[in-house]
Amino acid sequence: MKLPEAFLNRMKGMLGDEYDAFLRTYDEEPARGLRINPAKISAEEFESSAPFPVRRVPWVANGYFYPSAVRPSHHPYYQAGVYYLQEPSAMTPGDRLEILPGDRVLDLCAAPGGKATQLAAKLLCADGGGLLVANEISNARAKALLRNLELFGARNFLVTNDRPDRLAECFPLYFDKILIDAPCSGEGMFRRQPDVAAAWSEEKVRELAALQRQILEEGYRMLRPGGQLLYSTCTFSPAENEENIARFLAGHPDIALMPVRPYAGFAEGRPDWVKADLSADRLGTIRRCVRIWPHRMEGEGHFLALMKKETLFRAADSGSADGALPEKCAEFPRKKGRKGRNSGRVLPAEKQGGDPADFRSFLKEMQIRLPEGRIEIRGERLYLLPELPVAALRLKFLRCGVCLGELKKNRFEPSQPFALILSRESCGACLEFSPDDPDLAAFLSGGVVRFDGEARQRRKKSGEDAPGWKLVLAGGFPVGWGKYADGVLKNKIPPSWRT
Repeated sequence: MKLPEAFLNRMKGMLGDEYDAFLRTYDEEPARGLRINPAKISAEEFESSAPFPVRRVPWVANGYFYPSAVRPSHHPYYQAGVYYLQEPSAMTPGDRLEILPGDRVLDLCAAPGGKATQLAAKLLCADGGGLLVANEISNARAKALLRNLELFGARNFLVTNDRPDRLAECFPLYFDKILIDAPCSGEGMFRRQPDVAAAWSEEKVRELAALQRQILEEGYRMLRPGGQLLYSTCTFSPAENEENIARFLAGHPDIALMPVRPYAGFAEGRPDWVKADLSADRLGTIRRCVRIWPHRMEGEGHFLALMKKETLFRAADSGSADGALPEKCAEFPRKKGRKGRNSGRVLPAEKQGGDPADFRSFLKEMQIRLPEGRIEIRGERLYLLPELPVAALRLKFLRCGVCLGELKKNRFEPSQPFALILSRESCGACLEFSPDDPDLAAFLSGGVVRFDGEARQRRKKSGEDAPGWKLVLAGGFPVGWGKYADGVLKNKIPPSWRT
């Protein structure tokens, strides 16, 4: 492939004796990876039941390489949100940002959702609480982000489609953890995406470096004292990496670089590539940054820096003379939200476009239990809401929580995302298929399934022959809803979700 001459000249100066090894990687086939959903399956369970050959990505939890001839997105496990396809190096930032029970987490540049799904799964595994705000300024990319979070079975999340400065106005000093996978020149992805190499220029690198600094500043405004911010890019450019981190440290004495959990193939950050005016001690901490080089590891180029906002921060930042925690960092009161609707987690008894009693009857019939006090009706749709400050309602967002379904005349129609947050254990009316069953393939593509003779008898013996709604499982994992009666399973998977 043809690479920009100015890029190659810079890389030769940066890498020295390693340059030839680096250049040879462009003639090699890129590694392919997937990351399992630990909220649905353990590593041991996946390895024992994987439908194709896999081997672990050694530097991240839940990551696997798979052969280039395999198409994991064609398997029912993909439709069930059991795994997400992700380049191996790109799994690293989300893996190195530790999530604790109840954490408020922000993925500020979240599309298409690789890192956001990773953080959502961590929250579910921690305690099922907390909050993930996943933001993407592009509306089209935000839609893809929402789809991937829903596919992965995320629960307590808000997908916003707004500018970082607007988020900072609504979430001052709010988040415990922030991930900024910044828009960058993409130099680390040239091997996989030659069109990115064709569009590269030195001017573009400078423009993106300036944009990244602006985004970092907005992230700083939203980070709680004691909170952690992880900055990452998929570029080799020092201007977008070490230099930006050094400038950020210079402007914020209360920010400190933290060591990243090590791996033998990681390279240190390079203080000698920094031009910013920084004290010797602070400059030395640039070595705590991590670079991933494709000639040293089985992945594409990546950079990450893990930072912490010290608990004792400057009075100028806090708006308080004594440095005490400002009032704006306190919990937000609940009140009437946008357009006067109730923003406060209750399922009203009155009818709103449909009868809530139909939803309650559905839950009882299916033996499904949902958290009390977190269901809201908007028009005909029902949502399982996360805990949110009222200020968040001022933002442009695509989804707040999980859309559970719609209230129709005399019935409730469950949604596809509702199916994907459930499990075999949490629903009392399931109908299970083997992952390689041709009937399952027909069902996932939108077909009606008919059980005759012996197949019908097997369903009767297993207790799956009762009429009504069914949570359809593939190897134990939900893939959607069906309506069953007299040996016929009618498909209720929306067309946009079908294979």
